[in-house]
Amino acid sequence: MKLAFKYGNHYGKLAVIIGVLIAVPILILPFYPDEVKYIPSFLIPSILSIVFGFFLCKYLHVKQSQGGFRDNLRVGSFAVLFAWVYGITMGALPFVLSGLLNPIQAVFEAVSGWTTTGLSVMDVEATPYIFLFHRGFMQFCGGLGFLMMMIIFVQGKQAMALYSAEGHPDKLLPNIRKTAQTICIMYCGFLVVGVLMYLVCGMNLFDSIIHTMCSLSTGGFSTRADSIGYYDSPAIEAVTIVQMLVGTTNFAALLLLTKGKIMQFIEVSEVRFLFMLLIVFVPVTAFILTYGLYVNLAEGLRLSLFNIVSALSTTGYSTMPYQDWPQAALGIMIIMMLIGGGIGSTAGGLKLTRIYIMLRSTIDDIRMRLKPARSIRKITYITAHGKEEVDDRLLKNTSSFFVCYLVLFCIGTIAVSITANCDLTSAMFDFASSLGTVGLSIGITGPATNMATLIVEIIGMFMGRLEIFIVFIGVHELYSYARSFIRLKWKK
Repeated sequence: MKLAFKYGNHYGKLAVIIGVLIAVPILILPFYPDEVKYIPSFLIPSILSIVFGFFLCKYLHVKQSQGGFRDNLRVGSFAVLFAWVYGITMGALPFVLSGLLNPIQAVFEAVSGWTTTGLSVMDVEATPYIFLFHRGFMQFCGGLGFLMMMIIFVQGKQAMALYSAEGHPDKLLPNIRKTAQTICIMYCGFLVVGVLMYLVCGMNLFDSIIHTMCSLSTGGFSTRADSIGYYDSPAIEAVTIVQMLVGTTNFAALLLLTKGKIMQFIEVSEVRFLFMLLIVFVPVTAFILTYGLYVNLAEGLRLSLFNIVSALSTTGYSTMPYQDWPQAALGIMIIMMLIGGGIGSTAGGLKLTRIYIMLRSTIDDIRMRLKPARSIRKITYITAHGKEEVDDRLLKNTSSFFVCYLVLFCIGTIAVSITANCDLTSAMFDFASSLGTVGLSIGITGPATNMATLIVEIIGMFMGRLEIFIVFIGVHELYSYARSFIRLKWKK
């Protein structure tokens, strides 16, 4: 019981921040006055959340833990779980109160938004502007994470544990609050630049804001049913590719780039691995599309580059439907979605660093078998902070996550194939998209998707964004609290 309530004040602050975020879409109503009827749909959950947050801050005071980092990380995991479940609930309420979606669809849309996935059950061409902004803004904020946003404004002794628990491995600066603020400034700076670039390319202001928010957060929500393909513009595709690559790059590596330390940025193992994958798979996919779709090589390269970057960065924008793509090209897309983007970025998936470590470890193991028994070789990789050694603990953690991720992918794929009554390739594609928080669909996910399939994908998106172990630890903390509470009541 003590463990579960060590963060009482943090819960209140999170509720207040989420309440404020839910109200932000109301700010666009002066530009779209015909949609004022939707004000209650946002104002009601916003006010309720803010009041609830102040109530928690005032009345839920528990002595902070004096335990070690591991104990704080466990409690931080519970705070992460609370933040995301609560944020998703509040984010879904506007859809329900407006009558646009039923509760399951609303939760699906909110989960897809906050987790920066991009799968949708809405007809975006008929969706009011305020809800299009709400979806895009959820993705933009979800890219940072709830606890990251809280640390920007407040800081406590457990801030580092909270920061780490939500999946941020790197401190950019010695002070964790300044780290969070630096990341926010970089993120918002890229937003301004992205909007301006889209405007120059001919996109209107509203679409520019939404697409920039959703490409930087590697989210993929669009204002158009045909996504980026609607514009049929090489310039817009080029801007989107740049923003997707920015979004999928580790924040610490991006800081090197913004400081002009280009050589240090290029030396980062994750960055080099990212571009190596693109160099290998873009031409291969282009070749497959050229002969499979009967397009010329230039068009094949254009299609391949955009969609491979979209899948690998876990953004989910597309330039064409995938139903007619050759099976080999779909297989490559599934692999890209499973690999995912940079660790410590807004992207999902297994993450580039984990795949890099697993590959280096496998290659090293093969070399050891071919060399004398006394040969010892350390595995290292380069981060934005310098060279790091792959020790046994890191390798064990990476392997455990890798296995859990693939097991969950297999289970989810089978569940989707059963509930959606589809072939295995289609199920693999859409569940890889859900688990990797990508947002691409081969046609399974949409307004007509049945509730069972949506629930399976909701679980996949949630587990993928919180990287599985955080969910396990948070649920375990909840179970421990419930058991302690029941024992306390039983003794009384």
